[in-house]
Amino acid sequence: MKTGFKGNKSALPAKPCAACGKPMSWRRKWAQCWDDVKYCSERCRRQR
Repeated sequence: MKTGFKGNKSALPAKPCAACGKPMSWRRKWAQCWDDVKYCSERCRRQR
């Protein structure tokens, strides 16, 4: 059973979205491709 992240989220790496500028924090599914992640959402990726 997954309980989710219970730690300090401010300790995780973050970077701004290339489209809207909102800060995105690191996610487990982005662990292998964090350097390639540029957009916070599908909407921002389409908008560019």
